[in-house]
Amino acid sequence: MSALLRSPSRLFRIVATAEAVTWTGLLAGMFLKYVTETTELGVSIFGMLHGIVFISYCVTTVAIAVDQRWSFGRLLAGLASSIPPLLTLWFERYAERHGLLAPAWRLIEESPARPLERPLAWLLRNPVRGLATGLASIAALTVVALIAGPPVG
Repeated sequence: MSALLRSPSRLFRIVATAEAVTWTGLLAGMFLKYVTETTELGVSIFGMLHGIVFISYCVTTVAIAVDQRWSFGRLLAGLASSIPPLLTLWFERYAERHGLLAPAWRLIEESPARPLERPLAWLLRNPVRGLATGLASIAALTVVALIAGPPVG
C-alpha cells in the first residue's frame, strides 16, 4: 500500500488541502464569471473538480472518524468544515493538534468492535479492494450529486 494510504494523518492532510485548493479555484472562477463577467471556464473546471474533491474529503473523513473512534460531534465538525471555504485546513490542524489523526490505521492491527468498524477493517486489510471501493463510492456519490444538480439554482 502506498505511503499515502498507510497513514490516516497524511491522507487527511492531503485531501483537506486539496479541498481548500479546489474551493479557492472555484471562488476565483466565480469571481471571473459573476464579477468581471470575463469567462465561465473557471466555474466549469473548478466546479466539477471541487465537487469530486469535496466528496473525497467527506468519504475520507468518515473512514478516519470510524477508524480513530471520533465522537459523532467531531465527525460532524469535520464534515461541516468542508462547507465554508478553506475551513478544512483549520480542521486538519485542529485534528492533528488534538491527537485525532494517528500515523497508522488502528483497524489494520486491532479487531473491529463496532458494526461500522467491521467493513472498514476489511477494506483497510485488503488495500486494493479498499481503494477500488473508495473510488467507486466517490464516483457513485458524484453521479448522485450531478443528478441532483448544483446546490444553488
